[in-house]
Amino acid sequence: MAFCTFSKEFSANMFTSVENQFITKYLPQADGDAVRAYLYGLYLCQCADEFDAAACAKLLRIDQKRLVDIFEFWEECDLVHILSREPLYLQYLPVNAAIGKPKTVRAEKYAEFNRELFKLMQKAQKMLKPYEQQRILEFLENTPMEQQAFLLVTEYCIRKDGDKLSCSHILNKAKKLAEEHKFTYEQVEHELADFNAHEKEISRIFTLLGIYRKPQESDYDYIDRWNAFGTDIRAVYECAKMLKKGSLSTLDQLVTELHEKDVHTLSEAKTYLARREELSSLVFKIARKLGVKVENPRPFSDSYAEKWTERGYDEASLVSVAALCFKFRYGFAEMDSMLDSLYAQGVVDGQGVSEFCAEREGQFRVLQKIQNVCGMIKKTGSALDMVASWRKWNFSDEMILEAAKRSASASAPLSYMNKLLSEWKRAGAFTVKAIPEAAVNALPPAGYRSEATVAADKRADREHYYAVLRQRAIAKAERAAETADRDETFRAADTALKKGEIDLARAEVFAPDTVPEINARLKEYEKQRKVALSRLGLTEADLTPRFACPKCSDTGFLPDGKPCDCYHPE
Repeated sequence: MAFCTFSKEFSANMFTSVENQFITKYLPQADGDAVRAYLYGLYLCQCADEFDAAACAKLLRIDQKRLVDIFEFWEECDLVHILSREPLYLQYLPVNAAIGKPKTVRAEKYAEFNRELFKLMQKAQKMLKPYEQQRILEFLENTPMEQQAFLLVTEYCIRKDGDKLSCSHILNKAKKLAEEHKFTYEQVEHELADFNAHEKEISRIFTLLGIYRKPQESDYDYIDRWNAFGTDIRAVYECAKMLKKGSLSTLDQLVTELHEKDVHTLSEAKTYLARREELSSLVFKIARKLGVKVENPRPFSDSYAEKWTERGYDEASLVSVAALCFKFRYGFAEMDSMLDSLYAQGVVDGQGVSEFCAEREGQFRVLQKIQNVCGMIKKTGSALDMVASWRKWNFSDEMILEAAKRSASASAPLSYMNKLLSEWKRAGAFTVKAIPEAAVNALPPAGYRSEATVAADKRADREHYYAVLRQRAIAKAERAAETADRDETFRAADTALKKGEIDLARAEVFAPDTVPEINARLKEYEKQRKVALSRLGLTEADLTPRFACPKCSDTGFLPDGKPCDCYHPE
């Protein structure tokens, strides 16, 4: 025995250390008396006072036989080693000690658990082998995870893995949760809250889009939204395959587009997407020929390419017309006007378009020669129409260029050329030698402009006017939308409003009694959105283009190709 010891006063101020493994691994399995007895016995190990089992039982208000049973329980857990039962004398062991006999699993302790586990596995059409059942019970015996919590993990794995379910995966998931100190039903339920019945669908979509992250709760809202549309999930997969990469937001835009086109089944989606891809490819080819940069082909597909192809124009014809339009620095709108004119003339087939382009090319070359003689002349469709008319008057290119030489000093060369050629036509002069002497010596009056030239210039001005007007409205709306999106309050309200609309669609089908509450929330989100816009000096109308003419959207022509009321050719 040592020659020195602590005094009672000193011992009273000391600390009793409890290993964390005892708290996390064993304490949840024991009842209150067992924990009190263990901790008090641990305290007594540090005291030099004589203190027998009877005194301990009396102090803890526990029957002495009950005290022996408690320490036998702790011996089964390898936390103590009982050296004597009469009188009771024992040693405390480290929590992680490998001393003691192997513990047997008491079947009655897990009877209800085994019945519930069997039901779950039977429902999944899976059966556990005896050794797998034993591994599960040993896990529960050696960890403080609640039985109901383990059953929740099992249900999660069944729903997630389907036919690939295995005992190893269930145990691995449970062990991982135990390592994170998730032992109770509530803790496990919270940890698995991000699991959704649509996890397989969202996982497939993530793979198709090349998204490498864990799905979030908000991701599943998209699945609910598409289901509310009535869109087949296989049609959604087809959209993701076409995109190949991107975000769920991008995919949502495409699925929404299908919904707006009343496309919901897989076969419909395949047909529509193939057509969409064809039109997008056509738009990019035409844009390259026009020298126009296009980032999103959809607006051009909807406004132009779809109409052109429906009228019967093939890709080769459209590319040829685009190459011709490039020489005039035309864009899609001007090319559309040219094709409207061709369609009105019945020129649709490839041969007819080819002949038209070849004829226009010839007229263009003549116009270039006129430019070389007269200086800067606008390359417009009306100018080519004048060249075409002169040729129909049976004038050769030589005579046309002769008229250009005589009109070089005029303020409006094309107008004066038209006057000269008209006079020569009346005089029957179709060669240079046949030109009347008076016409040879005549000089063009300064500032002369014919009515045809004035009308042509007005037409060009109108086309330019509409193009500028339309672009101005679109640019203003885009700037307003960008300003609003940069505001956090607006963005939050807008996101909540979109999610609320999904909830409303779902509630109208499955929970009609909640519709008034959701409508109230939507009104509040709309109010917040409106307040945010007001603070930014904007309104809802500012977020969409406000065209001067809502009928034709500032193009001058209605969707059927007819001139709009706002279009005045005079």
